[in-house]
Amino acid sequence: MNYSTFRKGVIASLVAVLGVTTLASAQEASTSSAKVFGGRGQYRTWSVGVHGGVLAPVVLTGGANDFSNWDVNLGYGVSLRKQLGHAFGLEGNLFRGTLSGNNEKAGGTQFGRTNYETEIGYSVDLRGVVNVATVDFLRRENSVNFFVTAGMGLIAFAPSGTLSNGTTFDWKGVAGSNRDKDYVKQAYIPVGAGVKFKVSDRVSFNLGYTMNFVDGDNVDATYARQPSNDKFSYTTAGLEFSLGSASKPNLDWVNPLAMMYDELKDPSLRQELEALKNRVSNIERSVEDMKKDSDGDGVADMFDKCPGTPAGTKVDGSGCPLPAPTVVNNTQAVVTSVSGWEPIQFEYNSAVLKTEAYPILDKLSSLLRENNSKVTLSGYASSEGTAAYNMKLSRDRANSVKTYLVNSGVGASTITVKAFGEANPIASNDTEEGRIQNRRVQSSRN
Repeated sequence: MNYSTFRKGVIASLVAVLGVTTLASAQEASTSSAKVFGGRGQYRTWSVGVHGGVLAPVVLTGGANDFSNWDVNLGYGVSLRKQLGHAFGLEGNLFRGTLSGNNEKAGGTQFGRTNYETEIGYSVDLRGVVNVATVDFLRRENSVNFFVTAGMGLIAFAPSGTLSNGTTFDWKGVAGSNRDKDYVKQAYIPVGAGVKFKVSDRVSFNLGYTMNFVDGDNVDATYARQPSNDKFSYTTAGLEFSLGSASKPNLDWVNPLAMMYDELKDPSLRQELEALKNRVSNIERSVEDMKKDSDGDGVADMFDKCPGTPAGTKVDGSGCPLPAPTVVNNTQAVVTSVSGWEPIQFEYNSAVLKTEAYPILDKLSSLLRENNSKVTLSGYASSEGTAAYNMKLSRDRANSVKTYLVNSGVGASTITVKAFGEANPIASNDTEEGRIQNRRVQSSRN
C-alpha cells in the first residue's frame, strides 16, 4: 500500500466525520450542576469510540526485528470505556489489521525468510486510562486532555509469506497444536499515550500511540534473535462518544478544582453560613441569659425561686432567704447544730424540699466543698402506691437534693444518686409516724 495515499485517505475521512459530528452537537449544552462530593451518579461515565490508523512491527523503544524492512498497514477498531473517577477509567479495546515486512536491505533474505504478512484476526485488551491533565490549576475548563494507558490483552494472528527458496507459507487454518485452528493466540501488554481534544461535551477527537509487547516470537512467523519477543505499534486517530443523559456532564472533562472554587463562590452557601452564624449568636445570648443573676444573691435567675432578694440577704440554693434565728426574751435562741448527714424528710407523694431541710443541706454542701468529698444520695419512699411508682418517687427525691447541692456549688460529678423505692424502711409502714420517717433521702460518704 502506498503510504502517502493511505495517510491522505485516513486524514480526509476523519476530518469529514469530525465536521459532521461537530455540527450535530454544536447546540448541545450540559444543564447539570454537579457537586464535588456528589458521586459518580451525577455524571456520564460510559463512552464508546471508533479509531483507525497505522500498524507497524516496530516500537519507539527500539529492539531487534526479524526483518530488515517494515511496512505500515491499516488498523481499525472500537473501544468501550468506563470512567471511574476524574482522572482514571477502564477501557476495553478491540482492533484488527495487518503487519508486514521484508528483507530488501538484507540482500533479499534473512533467517530463511524473504517477506511476511500477518493478518490480525482480532486483538482485544483491557487497559487502565489515566487522564494526566484533568486536574488543571491554570484553566477552569479543559479542552485538551493528555492520557497514558497500560493493560493486558490477547491477540489472534495468522502469518503468511515467502521462504528464501521461493516457497510460500500460510498459517491460517493450520495453526495450533493440532494444526486445525485459524489463528495463533498470544498474550500481549499494551502501553501507550495520547491526547484528546474536546469537540463538544459529548464528542472528543483522540490521537494515540500504543506499543504492544507480545509474549511470543512468532507474530512474523520467524523464530530468531532469541530470546527476544515480537512487538508492534498502533498509531491511531478516532472519535469518542459519551453515553448517557444529556442533563449530566461528562466525567472525563470535569475539573474538580474548578468545581470546588464554584461551590465556594456559591451565594447560597454563603447564605447558609450567615444563617449558621446567626443561630450561634442566638445560642450565645441564651447562655448569657441563663447565667444572669438580677438580684445578685449568687443564684441564677432561672434557678431563683425567690427573685428580688434584698442585697446582703443570706439565701439557700433556691435563692430564698434562710430562716432567721428565733428570739426568746430579747435573746437569740441557740439554734441546734446539725451535722449535715441527717436524713432529709419529704411530704407524702412529694419530691419538693421542705424548708426545715435547708440548714442540713447547707451544712452538707459546706462539708463537701471544703473537703472535696464525694457523696451518695439514697432515695426512699413509704409503702403507699405501687412499687414502680415508689421507685420513681424515691429517685425524684434524691435528684431534688442533688439539684440543691449543685446549685450551692457542689460539683455534680461528686454526687451519686440511687433509688430504693419502699425498700429498707427505718420504721414501720403500718403507722403514719413510721411512714413519715421512711419518706427520706439519706446521705453517705463514698
